[in-house]
Amino acid sequence: MKIDVLTLFPGMFSGYFGESIMKRARERGILDLAVHNLRDWAGDIHRKVDDAPYGGGAGMVMMAGVLAAAVEALRGEGTRVVLLSPQGARLDHGAVERLSRGRHLLLVSGHYEGIDERARELLMDEEISVGDFVVSNGSLAAMVLIDAVTRLLPGAVGDERSVREESFREGLLDYPHYTRPRVFRGIEVPAVLLSGDHEKIRRWRRREALRRTMERRPDLLERAALTEEDRGLLREMRGGR
Repeated sequence: MKIDVLTLFPGMFSGYFGESIMKRARERGILDLAVHNLRDWAGDIHRKVDDAPYGGGAGMVMMAGVLAAAVEALRGEGTRVVLLSPQGARLDHGAVERLSRGRHLLLVSGHYEGIDERARELLMDEEISVGDFVVSNGSLAAMVLIDAVTRLLPGAVGDERSVREESFREGLLDYPHYTRPRVFRGIEVPAVLLSGDHEKIRRWRRREALRRTMERRPDLLERAALTEEDRGLLREMRGGR
């Protein structure tokens, strides 16, 4: 997948995307990531990208003309232009899966008081927020989105079972994980995980995923694709109700 990023802070991306899974995905050609400085499309000697808002108020607004020049230079056939903004639809696993099936993402990192509304209306295909909070600039949100999308690309993660089984993949939180030592500060690994009985282990993990979701994020159960087995396990946990 090709991902282009428009940002005022391209240096923020070099560290994270030069490590671990992201680094390997780039080296293998799974992720083609290019980070661009929005100031390169500014039309004046000072490389100005923002100005004071009409009507007054605090902060600065990113100018539509600069954004248009940059987006139109990078957009091609099949490109999806995504603005990272706290006003966007909240990012979830479904959106990540949908975006991972595309060919080219162009991510626009908002900053200051936001972007000129005309750029939003004319240039953006969608607007995404990583949560109901505000961060210093959209580059942080863009990094989160790129990481989440890249993990779903075939070959990006060494053992793809870890992607299939992690939280939100089936609408549930993940089950608990254990490794050596067998006993740590008086807490022992559940005996079923040492039994060698793969069916019992599978059923235990599913029960624990359901339990954890019920206790921590019950809202997810309303949208999860539950099987008859899942519903039976939930009834048992709820005391047969």
